[in-house]
Amino acid sequence: MHPGIPRFCCNGFRFTSFSTTTKTMRARAAIVFVTGASSGIGEACARVFAREGASLLLAARRKERIDRLARDLETEFHIRTYTMQLDVRDRKAVDAAISGLPAEWRAIRVLINNAGLARGFSKVHEGSVQDWEEMIDTNIKGLLYVSRAVIPGMVERNAGHIINIGSIAGHQVYPNGNVYCASKFAVRALTEGLKMDLLGTGVRVCSVSPGLVETEFSIVRFHGDSQRASKTYENMRPLHGEDIAEVALFCALRPLHVDISEVIVMPTDQASVHHVYRG
Repeated sequence: MHPGIPRFCCNGFRFTSFSTTTKTMRARAAIVFVTGASSGIGEACARVFAREGASLLLAARRKERIDRLARDLETEFHIRTYTMQLDVRDRKAVDAAISGLPAEWRAIRVLINNAGLARGFSKVHEGSVQDWEEMIDTNIKGLLYVSRAVIPGMVERNAGHIINIGSIAGHQVYPNGNVYCASKFAVRALTEGLKMDLLGTGVRVCSVSPGLVETEFSIVRFHGDSQRASKTYENMRPLHGEDIAEVALFCALRPLHVDISEVIVMPTDQASVHHVYRG
């Protein structure tokens, strides 16, 4: 869309026109909070919501990367950004970060709980306890810590949207995926429970569960072994972060009476965790 043409307004987002001639900034837009925004699906979510004029609250452990991303998005889309170095596993740090937000950044409209990871690929009786703890602390407890800090404000304002990035691994278990799958089943259960808990508050809840997405996911899972990680996507066309981000955006932009509770997104070459076509 040409930058001088006003974008549509939906679901409380205030997307206004931007004139490249006058260099005037867009009006203050709805605040979208993305965790794990330094790469992969989180970075892609930041980009697609920036494209639509949202103000971005970006959090990740690698602050230099989100700072660079924020600068790029501000330049390209003329939006507001606010970055935080944050490890979602640290409850005290999460509480301090959210409670310490400047007044103009507190009315979070959309929370994208994206921070998460897989570590290791072993049978339970051969697995690393450290890997288990990192996955549980990030994928489950981290999501809970951030949600607990953000949701009360949404309830108070009778407006908000929580989008949890899940996984097909939260629907189907695969060999050696044990604890990672369990953590994503927990995300699915927490999403369903949140929807019940928030009924009547005006706060919407959904999950987006991807199949194979080519990001840093497998490199992290295999502790930096890029050669082993590359085999995950060998001879098939996986999803990319942008594919999932576009789905999250679609969910966020539905009219306020519409809540897309759950979306499973698979590459065409994948039918289940056990069925991948490698031509």
